Amino acid sequence: MNGPEIIVEVAPELGMFVPRAFRDGTAAPLAVDGVSTLGHVVESLGVPLTEVGTLVVDGAEVPVAHIPGAGERVGVRPVARPQQVPGAPLRFLLDVHLGTLARRMRLLGVDAAYESTDIGDPALAALSAAERRVMLSRDRGLLRRRELWAGAYVYSDRPDDQLRDILGRFAPVLRPWTRCTACNGTLTEARKEDMAERLEGGTRATYDVFAQCEACARVYWRGAHHDRLEAMVGEAVAEFGRS
Repeated sequence: MNGPEIIVEVAPELGMFVPRAFRDGTAAPLAVDGVSTLGHVVESLGVPLTEVGTLVVDGAEVPVAHIPGAGERVGVRPVARPQQVPGAPLRFLLDVHLGTLARRMRLLGVDAAYESTDIGDPALAALSAAERRVMLSRDRGLLRRRELWAGAYVYSDRPDDQLRDILGRFAPVLRPWTRCTACNGTLTEARKEDMAERLEGGTRATYDVFAQCEACARVYWRGAHHDRLEAMVGEAVAEFGRS
């Protein structure tokens, strides 16, 4: 590109997105066209704007609409943690590749809508905007769509790390055991006698405490896997729960 040259320094936390010359916080020259916004320039380097906290030019914070000029020194900073998202309540939307993360978030009582089929980036972005949900994805192209309400890149491909990343980044209020892990609906206490016809004999004889989803009517009880789930919930609440 023939045009003015700027110096860009990308925070190490964002190094995975950018070419090698800009990794590890190294400042490097970059030719720009003199008309594109700084937001466009940053995205052209590979950084989704959902991951950018502030843009600093010659020591002063600037908006993404700033048009960089020759000789300017640009700093690209990551989002602050916990990240503040405008509007309430804090709700999420996860793409087709994040089903395990969605179930774990629901287990903790976090409102996490999830698309189990690939409905396409335009539809996901539109749903994020319509329901004011933070889009969680590992798809950088999806996170660059302008119609998103808000979004965040999920950095790891391991569910344990994904959960810690999202809880640490957004600090949602945790209300364990209040959401259906299958559909995200709200759970309410259910009487055993009302559930009897839906339970197998062994379950009726062994368990007395039940909950039911208000949306899909799925029934829950403390089954064989409860201890493992309880440990997962306990660890999350101990580290990220609010008093």
